[in-house]
Amino acid sequence: MARVLTVVSGKGGVGKTTTAINLGAALNKLNKEVIIVDANLNTPNVGVSLGAPIVPVSLNHILKGKADVNDAIYEHYSGTKILPSALSVKELTRFNTKKLPELTNKLKKISDFVIFDSAAGFGEELIDTLKASEEIIVVTNPEMLAVTDALKTIRVARGMGKDVKGVIVTKVRGKKYEMSFPSIKSMLETPIIGVVPDEDSVRESLNKRDAVVHTHPKSKAAKKYREIAMKIAGTKQDKKKGFLNRFKFWETGINDIFNGFGK
Repeated sequence: MARVLTVVSGKGGVGKTTTAINLGAALNKLNKEVIIVDANLNTPNVGVSLGAPIVPVSLNHILKGKADVNDAIYEHYSGTKILPSALSVKELTRFNTKKLPELTNKLKKISDFVIFDSAAGFGEELIDTLKASEEIIVVTNPEMLAVTDALKTIRVARGMGKDVKGVIVTKVRGKKYEMSFPSIKSMLETPIIGVVPDEDSVRESLNKRDAVVHTHPKSKAAKKYREIAMKIAGTKQDKKKGFLNRFKFWETGINDIFNGFGK
């Protein structure tokens, strides 16, 4: 039975998208069929983060009823699939996000895990994404403002009857001024399922437009994301998956833009 996870934060800039793509990539390495959906329609970053900033068909087209879901799914060389949103300013119009539950039902038929990268804040995009989801993972940093916003998000999700699986604390530097993990757990009344250090490997992976579990598999951050993925999947052993190079491009000249993606 396919599982639907939504990665939320409340506050922008805490590492939500980075966490969504790395959990997806790590689950894929555990031989799970994964589709990462960029539900942050106004400021989408999943495609950019994985080397597909511009695509011919996106989630925007699906929500407008102009395309079928299968036309908007793109496959990374690792096997991880994404359903990106459009970067174009022309696409910044009102979308029928009420269609997200219907879309989710279709994605569940072709995957083991559907991971929504939600919009930050508490707008209609987030609410409709939560409605389409089954399990919630909260991303925060060890600082008061981020944790406070995470608490608001948890209360909204629980108020909708959603299962908040746990909190992932990212960008941890181990400084005295950071909130302690017991304090974060107590404030959020939610278990911490993972702690990801702030290290250069994550920033380098973003510059390479890939997941850190691919670019720096031996880094502490990659190890932590793999551990979290194993917890989520209920897997005790990190099974390595052979990567197939699935480069297919629509036309000459677009290769540099897509940098590793194909239909």
